[in-house]
Amino acid sequence: MRHEFITTDRQLRDYCQRIESASAVAFDTEFVSEDNYRPDLCLLQIAAGGQLAVVDTHAVREITPFWELLATPGRETIVHAGREELRFCEAAIGKRPAQLVDIQIAAALIGLEYPAAYGTLIARLIGKTLPKGETRTDWRRRPLSESQITYALQDVLYLEQMRDILVGEIDKLGRRSWLEAEMLAWQEQVEEAENGERWRRVSGISGLSAKSLAIVRELWHWREEEARRRNSPVKRVLRDDLIVELAKRGTADPKRISAVRGLERGDLQRQMPKLTACIERALALPESEYPRHQRGASLSQLTLIGQFLSTALSSICRSAQVAPSLVGTAQDIRELIAYRLGLNDYRSDDPPALAQGWREEVVGHVIEDLLRGKLAIRITDPVSDHPLSFEPRE
Repeated sequence: MRHEFITTDRQLRDYCQRIESASAVAFDTEFVSEDNYRPDLCLLQIAAGGQLAVVDTHAVREITPFWELLATPGRETIVHAGREELRFCEAAIGKRPAQLVDIQIAAALIGLEYPAAYGTLIARLIGKTLPKGETRTDWRRRPLSESQITYALQDVLYLEQMRDILVGEIDKLGRRSWLEAEMLAWQEQVEEAENGERWRRVSGISGLSAKSLAIVRELWHWREEEARRRNSPVKRVLRDDLIVELAKRGTADPKRISAVRGLERGDLQRQMPKLTACIERALALPESEYPRHQRGASLSQLTLIGQFLSTALSSICRSAQVAPSLVGTAQDIRELIAYRLGLNDYRSDDPPALAQGWREEVVGHVIEDLLRGKLAIRITDPVSDHPLSFEPRE
């Protein structure tokens, strides 16, 4: 497979200049995440204007010209399941790629499964089967073999072709605005996950008191800074379950902290003054500054109807040629019901997801008509892919 292997800053700048006029840049990354604070970017694979390139990001010191190229309006950026690709770009230059299209999301908008693997989409859309021989490669090791490079290039070789097929179908269905809205919302979700209150993702905190949550928050911030300083995965610094156990105990007494099983490690014993300081700061807060659980609607009384309408959601989506798992969940349905019925269980100032944008068009109006008795659900063919139909009540 003819390609350019880029190992110097000059080569990357020259390549970026040559592809400036391309209408689309497809790219993928190979990275290793288990040994560092942030994923270690090992390779960039790029396809643009008929030119394939592999960038050795361990050899090239300055990747910024490529990220700036992506962020410059005037061309599409094509990815598959591109959460990490978006994060790499934003971490490097603080900007999003321009006109980002993720073919995984595009596929869902014409009714293919979501999330669909890259190989699955190639098989469905192009009829090719990709080799899987390098799925366990350590991309940090050099030199790379020809088979490794060929494998990496496969991840971008068909991206633009699949984009064209998918967007062609999306346009036939009149859903280009859906794709644009979904890509914008998806990027905002990725950024919120990166920049929001990430301490709330500590596993096991759902039943903790507000005071214990304050301890979790302080310990999480210490762990984050320590992991960044060491360039180490955060859970190698202090596991989630230990954070939760310290929060439950609610004490800054070093003896009681040291008694927690799992804290006997020498490195953690050396960090004991910092751990106690975190807990002391949390305990010193006035109750008004304790964090609270971000509870949505409890909606317990709507569980049964939500489960029932989840089946209806799936049928509605498949009839409309859109992946149900992209549209929403049983929780989304419960929130829509509470919102439409004006129940106190719905506690947000914003409409729920199924009452906004294209989701409301596909699902929201149908469920609202069901709730108001305007539509009835019939089982038309129990063994078909679409067993339910929605018909006006007589």
